[in-house]
Order: sequence, then C-alpha cells, then structure tokens
Amino acid sequence: MSTYRGYTAATPQGRLDRHNNGMTRSTKSGIPWEIVFFKSFENKSGPIKFENFIKNQKSREFLGRLVNSGVNECNKLTRVL
Repeated sequence: MSTYRGYTAATPQGRLDRHNNGMTRSTKSGIPWEIVFFKSFENKSGPIKFENFIKNQKSREFLGRLVNSGVNECNKLTRVL
C-alpha cells in the first residue's frame, strides 16, 4: 500500500482528482488514490506543522492509529463532496 501525505489550499476532491488524473508526477505511479484521513485547520501553519509531524513518524502503525482516531474528519469530508 502506498501512502501520500500532504496538504492543499484547494478542495480535497480537487487535489484528489489531480492525483488520480496523473497530473502530479510524484504520485502518478500510485493511482488510484483515496482519501482515508482528513483534518481541517484554521490557518496555513497548522497543516504544514501537522504534515511534517506525520512524515517524521515513519510508521505505518502510527498512520493506522491516526486514520482510526477521533481527529480524522473524513466523515465531514464526504458530506462536503
């Protein structure tokens, strides 16, 4: 399973579409992508710090716990999409 961690100022669905349409070279080989974790922030510095924190964990076990945690807002995301 491939994982991609990143943030976007665009809509999550728009970013996902760009990845799945092969418009992002670095993620082209992992198509199809799906969103399994989502967290919203009030400002730009929050997601950048959170992304760096996640990338520094280097643990699939940590990612699994994060996806299944109470901070995952995917249920909110599906209502928006």
